[in-house]
Amino acid sequence: MSNLIYILISYIMKRVGKWFFMTVCVLLTSSAFAQVKDWAQFNRYAEANKNVKVPAKVVFMGNSITDGWWPADSAFFISNGYVDRGIGGQTTSEMLVRFRADVINLKPKVVVIMAGTNDIAQNNGYISLENAFGNIVSMVELARFNKITPILCSVMPAYEFGWRKGMEPAGKIIKLNEMIKAYADKHKLVYVDYHSALKDERNGLPAKYSHDEVHPTLEAYKIMESIVQKAIQKVLK
Repeated sequence: MSNLIYILISYIMKRVGKWFFMTVCVLLTSSAFAQVKDWAQFNRYAEANKNVKVPAKVVFMGNSITDGWWPADSAFFISNGYVDRGIGGQTTSEMLVRFRADVINLKPKVVVIMAGTNDIAQNNGYISLENAFGNIVSMVELARFNKITPILCSVMPAYEFGWRKGMEPAGKIIKLNEMIKAYADKHKLVYVDYHSALKDERNGLPAKYSHDEVHPTLEAYKIMESIVQKAIQKVLK
């Protein structure tokens, strides 16, 4: 195997040039190390956070579903004075680590938390639903300790993950949502149920609401906006 790799590398170097090949390797290695060094992606919003007028009104914490909300309908955030702090691919563990930098330090009145999809997808390896839920609870406790009112959102429906087939997420999402809702009810927190509003008969996202069974279309985001706006208004009144 090692001889085969050596032959392959030698062939590539002859075809594209030694220095070009080495430059590409350095760039790829540097990128990989940068991601490892900034595991929770603090740098993603480091500059943007400096420009937020503190105290912020509402911060949305989440994964790619929240991250994609801004490009899909930035007017929703701009017109309401909301801050989007979603990062694609993130699990609850990564969100918890950056919660201080991207939420607490902005001193919002409200934080809208939607997390759990990528834990179920095992983006960073296996994590139990109980531990993913525990990370969400920790974010809630941090928020409340810092006088920030948390709004808990259901995990969005998904029948299949395109990037990680065979995970059978639908039932796991329902179970995690039950845990989140029960906690919200027990602690008198507002719970936003996107799942019930958007699911199909498979407990997934129908084609009209998603092009990949996970990430919402603009039509789906509009429905989510109408639901979460009521929750935010209830908390702020």
